[in-house]
Amino acid sequence: MELKSYQDTVMTSQNICETKLELPVETEILIPDYLPQVFKIVKCFVYPVVLQKQVMAGRLTAEGYLRCIVYYQGDGEEGLCQTEQKIPFTKQVELRETANVAPVIQISGEPEYLNCRAVSGRRVDVRGAYALNITACAQEENEIITALAGGGIEQKTCELAGIANVGIQEKLITAEEDISFEKMPVMILSTRCESEISEVKLLTGKAVVKGTLSTEIVYRAAPGAEFIHEKKQAPFNTVMDVDGASENCKAFVLVEPTGCTITAGPEESPEQNLLSITALVQVRVYREIQQIAVCDAFSTQDEIEMNRGERSMEFVLDEIDSAFELGTSGALPDEHAQVLEAWATPLSLDIVEQDAGSVLRCRAMLHLLCKNALGELDCYDKICEELLPGIYPEASQNMMVQYELSAQDTTARQAGTETEAHAAVHVKALVTGFRKTDVLQDVRSTGPRERKDGDIALRIYFAQPGEDLFDIAKRYAASPQAIATANQVSDGPLTEACKLLIPSSL
Repeated sequence: MELKSYQDTVMTSQNICETKLELPVETEILIPDYLPQVFKIVKCFVYPVVLQKQVMAGRLTAEGYLRCIVYYQGDGEEGLCQTEQKIPFTKQVELRETANVAPVIQISGEPEYLNCRAVSGRRVDVRGAYALNITACAQEENEIITALAGGGIEQKTCELAGIANVGIQEKLITAEEDISFEKMPVMILSTRCESEISEVKLLTGKAVVKGTLSTEIVYRAAPGAEFIHEKKQAPFNTVMDVDGASENCKAFVLVEPTGCTITAGPEESPEQNLLSITALVQVRVYREIQQIAVCDAFSTQDEIEMNRGERSMEFVLDEIDSAFELGTSGALPDEHAQVLEAWATPLSLDIVEQDAGSVLRCRAMLHLLCKNALGELDCYDKICEELLPGIYPEASQNMMVQYELSAQDTTARQAGTETEAHAAVHVKALVTGFRKTDVLQDVRSTGPRERKDGDIALRIYFAQPGEDLFDIAKRYAASPQAIATANQVSDGPLTEACKLLIPSSL
């Protein structure tokens, strides 16, 4: 009987980009007349807002802006003031291959250095560089041999298990809600936003995401006054088209706030303001797959030639949706400094290799706004990190983490010369690994097998523990089933040393 090969397709995965780009930070900020002049620069922040990611002709284009925020002490008794400016950017990255399905893209980063100085009372100059980290993973269809038949063929199969991306979609949404302040703000200092997903529902060709966007508004109600905190939530409900999505699929959703604006109410009702929070919703729909592939073969009748290849399958290692506490303690550089406010900036979620495997490290920077003995404002920073629970045996080059971070409930406490600060960093992440398996890509017969051992009908083989029955049979071009039957052993690896009778295939 002629040798026949049966084939099918499977979704394989690979990293197609892992690079670091440098974004220049060069801007001049003019302080408007309605704000106090600069007495002293206190702190400068820069972080990216990615609004769009497009893949076309093997090239990734990322568009967005760097949000540059400058905190300064106002002239006189004005206290802390804030001004900001957006620095737009467009970056292109070459991808190694074009995939059949949109790739999974993770973009994060942190400043490399920042120099901020007041050129005059109404002009601030900011110079520096921002490191943008881009990682992309793509899937594509590849053929595999699922079964062989005829020509005295014997085969060894393996299972390819993983996930197949059905679709990846992004959408900018806006949630609005009326907001009234306890006291009329004279200076809004920050709008720290975060998200919470309450429901994700997959329908035929659609994904429904419900949740809330919340913000903590920090402001002053009078010159030099203490900070007032106001929290507000705005619900959202969005529907996204995802071709191929169904109730049998799974979804991983990130909702990353990108901006917050407060519009003043009319003159007759100045206390009624409109809060608008924008966010980028990212939905990744995937399904679990299992496929049988032929990983080795031989024929008891014919000589065969085989071509081998690797198939890399992506699979879920972990899904995280928890808060972890990061903290620091010690003496401040100025022992007379009084802590006025504390907040945190999440930095990154890194893969760290250890002896037992890989772990995830969460990093954030804690900021302490203080008043020194001279009545001037200073900001002290401390980078904190925490290793998350869970060890993954895969090496870092065989892992990818799609994530978002947000900081919550930052507190600071002074006791004598010691200061303690803590923040809860909320981590939402999908951790995936890549498993490579050798499979057969092509098998063909080259003619009848030549027997060099004459008409030997039976051999004795002394097998060792761990040897596979298929490998022994392949060595003698015998049937694995015949060896198992003759010796009353199970197919597969042997558990102990034994003497095997090897019947001839003739």
